[in-house]
Amino acid sequence: MTQKLTTKERELHLEPLQETSWKLIENRDAINKTFLFQDFGEAFAFMTRIALRADKVDHHPEWFNVRKLDSFRKNRKNWFKPILLSSNFQVYNRVEITLSTHSCNGLSERDIDLARFIDEVYTSNKQ
Repeated sequence: MTQKLTTKERELHLEPLQETSWKLIENRDAINKTFLFQDFGEAFAFMTRIALRADKVDHHPEWFNVRKLDSFRKNRKNWFKPILLSSNFQVYNRVEITLSTHSCNGLSERDIDLARFIDEVYTSNKQ
């Protein structure tokens, strides 16, 4: 059975991930990060690479890639101001990922490994 990270393992592994914008989720033993892309195709390609790895290692992320434009605009400086778009307009160029191991009800080495892989994929897409 997969074990939760010990206090020492958390200190060792979570700090470097937090430096790359992974955040601990309040009231849950999980980490979360949002990735932005040029368009839906780029976001979907990113998700596909992660899905293939996740399936191979049998450890699947929780993710979401749709956000209402109004809430997206509030969190971005200098975001474009679309003309003639309804308040129901959706943004599909982002991927929000949450990692936690359900079998141990918290963070495990599996989450750390998948987070590192996800960061590598994102970095390679940006080069």
